[in-house]
Amino acid sequence: MTYKIRYYGDPVLRKRARPVTVFDETLEALGRDMLETMFEANGVGLAAPQIGLSKRLFVALEMGSREAKDEAVGQEGEEGAEPLTPDEKRERWGVVAEHVMVNPEIIARSGVQIGVDGCLSLPGLFVEEMRRDARLRVRYQDPTGQKHERDAEGHFAHVIQHELDHLDGVLYFDRLPDDEKRVFLEAHRQELAELQREAKGYLKELKAR
Repeated sequence: MTYKIRYYGDPVLRKRARPVTVFDETLEALGRDMLETMFEANGVGLAAPQIGLSKRLFVALEMGSREAKDEAVGQEGEEGAEPLTPDEKRERWGVVAEHVMVNPEIIARSGVQIGVDGCLSLPGLFVEEMRRDARLRVRYQDPTGQKHERDAEGHFAHVIQHELDHLDGVLYFDRLPDDEKRVFLEAHRQELAELQREAKGYLKELKAR
């Protein structure tokens, strides 16, 4: 199954998520469903708060090339193009591995990289030059509760940092210097207001159910 992705303005995106303490088949199914939701939305990562769940859990793709993924998404969006299946996306995007990280924490960082940052909860909005750590070591559990540590660098390290920020209620533009953040918010004031209206409307719909 797939989930509705929560948009900017939904309070769940600004809350620190709670640690996961129960590891069972339900959690494993959640990880699979989050991956399906992420692929459907053409994302490379998705955190539990983005689907309305206050859990310290995210899914992320490790890819050989981000450019291959962007090119494939562009082709899929062309007029008359058939939507790609998740398996086709895995192949065309050059997916090396899919990760479900529970209770993640970064325990080492080094270097600097500058890259494009965007978010499924702020569709269509991007920052061209986001500063992130170039390399890191992340400690986490898998959905069965087993503990792991792994190193990441480049784009995969960027994705991990972005998704872990979501678990702390941080959105990517919060990482900008104050003057750049003001420029971003002013430049996208109309789009952000529309996202807030959509988020508010969806919350009203949920309450009415």
